[in-house]
Formats: sequence, structure tokens, C-alpha cells
Amino acid sequence: MVSLQPPLCDFGWNAPDFDLLGVDGTRYNLANARGKNGLLVMFVCNHCPYVKSIRDRIIRDALELKQHGINCIAIMSNDPADYEEDSFENMKLIAQQYAYPFPYVIDETQQIAKNYGAVCTPDFFGFNSKLELQYRGRLDASRKEAAPDAQRDLFNAMLQVAQTGNGPREQIASMGCSIKWKNE
Repeated sequence: MVSLQPPLCDFGWNAPDFDLLGVDGTRYNLANARGKNGLLVMFVCNHCPYVKSIRDRIIRDALELKQHGINCIAIMSNDPADYEEDSFENMKLIAQQYAYPFPYVIDETQQIAKNYGAVCTPDFFGFNSKLELQYRGRLDASRKEAAPDAQRDLFNAMLQVAQTGNGPREQIASMGCSIKWKNE
């Protein structure tokens, strides 16, 4: 497991579109994934211990953000050849087991992860209603293990985006396992 930190927010960068298959059989793109006040794009997977440790908090935040017009989508870009836990069938099981309140889609070619510049799981990209990047940081201050009363960086930032269209200027990078790229 290689632990990486992605670069910080490139404010105003426009979200690249995608057309990805969800575990529910629906194809998702920016138009049908976004909320009226923005979109949180999350690069996650099933096997990563970082993602596993924050799964419940991601679900909590997604449910609360939806009430503020921010939709979420989870993209799995890892190569499942070496990590069977990240297979599409296992994605379906995890989404059902945890009742994901957001689309969980597969990036089989890994092109969307490349288009976004995603480097790890989790890697969060928070966009405003114009689909301009306003947040690229950590979920919260507790890091890998949940800490009671931890500052909810991602939730607070996306709430600010929903209310003002702009994210906070100070952000702390997320941390996670490297995306498992296919051998080319």
C-alpha cells in the first residue's frame, strides 16, 4: 500500500465530463449526476483501508450535502486484476451492503481518473453549480481513524460551496492509497 497526497485545489478548473456505468445499471455523466448547487466527485474503491475507515462518514456527508443541493458520485478507477475486491461485482455488493446514497460507477479504462488527475483513494473533487473546482482536500481532521468531534473539512467546504459558489481558500490535502493503474 503506497500512501499518497494529491495536489491541492486548482480553483475554477472545469469538471471533465464522463459516461460511466453505475452498479445500478444506469450510465452517469455530469448532467445527470450534479445537484443544483454542485457535485462532489469521489475517487474510491473497495479494498483501500483509508476508504474503508471513512465509508460511514462519506455516506453521512453525502446524505447531508444532498439536502443542500450538492450531489455526490463515487468513481472506482482501480485495476481489479490485482485486487478482486475492486471488481464490478464486488462494487455492487458494497454499494448494496452500505446502502450508498450516491451512484457508484466504474472507470474501466481509467481515463476519467487521468482526466481528473486523481492520484489516490479517496480523492475528493468538489465542484460548484457551474462545475468549477472549489475543493480538493481531506474528508475531516480525524484522518484514518474516526475521532469524535473532528472538524468536517469536506462537509463544511461543500456547504460553503452550496451557499456561496466558492470553496475555502485554505485546504488540507486528502491522503490515501495510490490508484492501482493498469500495466500499459
